[in-house]
Amino acid sequence: MQLVAFGLNHLSAPISIREKFAFPAEVLPAALTSLVDSQAAKEVAIVSTCNRTEIYCNSKDPAAALLWLARYHDVSLDMLRPYLYQLDAPAAARHAFRVASGLDSMVLGETQILGQLKDAVRAAESSGTLGILLNTLFQKSFAVAKEVRSQTGVGANSVSMAAAAVKLAEQIFPTIGELKVLFIGAGEMIELVATHFAARSPRQITIANRTLARGRELACRLPGQVDAVTLAELPQLLAQYDVVVSSTASQLPIIGKGLVERALKARRHRPIFMLDLAVPRDIEAEVAELDDVFLYSVDDIAGIVEVGREARQQAADEAETIIHSRVDEFADWLRQRERVPLIRGLRDNAEQQRQLALKVAMKQLARGEAPEVVLDMLSQQLTNKLMHPPTRALSGGKGADHDALADAVVRLYRLHPEP
Repeated sequence: MQLVAFGLNHLSAPISIREKFAFPAEVLPAALTSLVDSQAAKEVAIVSTCNRTEIYCNSKDPAAALLWLARYHDVSLDMLRPYLYQLDAPAAARHAFRVASGLDSMVLGETQILGQLKDAVRAAESSGTLGILLNTLFQKSFAVAKEVRSQTGVGANSVSMAAAAVKLAEQIFPTIGELKVLFIGAGEMIELVATHFAARSPRQITIANRTLARGRELACRLPGQVDAVTLAELPQLLAQYDVVVSSTASQLPIIGKGLVERALKARRHRPIFMLDLAVPRDIEAEVAELDDVFLYSVDDIAGIVEVGREARQQAADEAETIIHSRVDEFADWLRQRERVPLIRGLRDNAEQQRQLALKVAMKQLARGEAPEVVLDMLSQQLTNKLMHPPTRALSGGKGADHDALADAVVRLYRLHPEP
């Protein structure tokens, strides 16, 4: 078994590819158990966000785990490979530490990914696919992230996705205060963006969600008068809104080109700003072809979130130094863990020899032989048994391997042979 990580992110794959490999929250438990049941991995955790899909696993056959990913999403490996990265144990640990610390994010230093990683770990734990190896990896990742945050300024002055959404809208409309804003979904990302828009006091905010109760819960947490509606009401209501921000876990688009065309006609072609933060996308890509629609995806706002990145890059370099040190520590732990079966086997062998020698000694005592004689014979027998394997290896070897073995024996037994 070995630690391996593979996946694709905003640096390796465009959104049109990333959305094909997303794991919505409702399918994640089944996906985790499916990969373990396939025998391709003993432990599994899946991180699936708008910017990445990554699988961390303890696997004796990483190629089989990779094939599972392709088959699960019904694509060929040839289609997947150009966008994929695959990392062995040290590289996987370094990557996990960088992701947790916000160094691998579109927004350098952002903190939302840490919560998403913790959600992934909880999902794996609940599904029974989190073992000692992955639990240690992620707990170490969380500790490294905390250390990076406390000792560097990598997250200082970062422009979040939520803030970038407001900045984009301000580039299109003179003032947010005159706008009607519709949010589709009621998850964490929508709440973050809605909070930023609410701070600009738009004329109206509405939450549209599959379940009205969940939408109302979010509406109550936002300042001011916020309405809540169901997704079924979108066809009748869409034309009322100047800004539409969507982020749901839907596997199919919620807003199609035809719906937007009808909304534009009702609006007499007043412009609509649409921001699709979902992966897979909530808004059909063809909507961007329409006049008077400004449609942006998560990849489109990368330039805005670059603001202040240069200043944070120096802090990121300091963070990389911390991570390098912690990767070495984790690699040491892995090496120690790999030696456990060898140590256990060595001790089991010694215990077998002890039991055999003890059995002979007990029989001798039962026959009435002198205890001091029995003890002397017991010690000699144990010595001969335990020393026979290394003595035979040293006596029969030659060449470089024999020299290496001799050096190892000297270190193991702390010997200083006479020249």
